[in-house]
Amino acid sequence: MTKAQNGDKVRVHYTGTLDSGEVFDSSYEREPLEFVIGEGKLIPGFEKAVEGMEVGEKKNIKIPYQEAYGEKRDELMLEVPKTDLPEGLEPQVGMQFQLNTPTGGTIIAELTEVRDETVILDANHPLSGKDLNFEIELVEIVSPIIT
Repeated sequence: MTKAQNGDKVRVHYTGTLDSGEVFDSSYEREPLEFVIGEGKLIPGFEKAVEGMEVGEKKNIKIPYQEAYGEKRDELMLEVPKTDLPEGLEPQVGMQFQLNTPTGGTIIAELTEVRDETVILDANHPLSGKDLNFEIELVEIVSPIIT
């Protein structure tokens, strides 16, 4: 049986959970996830887990936060004057805002605290600082590398 290796385009189904058992994402209700192993478009621990799997194989893995979305970074906790929020908006914890980055991209930040004159926005990835658990099933090796 052929094993998935670095450079292969593969399709996988997966379910991702936190240590609490909460499901944060699953591909089973949609098409399998397609990616090239080693391309770096997914978290490193996920790509490493798929490498060496055979079609039809399922595995359960735990990816430490360092190989997932990294640590929560203090510099991504932003204190913003309420006057910078859209006019008429009543800020509430849990609201999400799209922010522009200096490089022209955008990020999503969650409002985590409302103060008298300011609000605190957390621009960290929602899964940063968390270990992630995945059940992965290799559905197909779409195009293996030529050796």
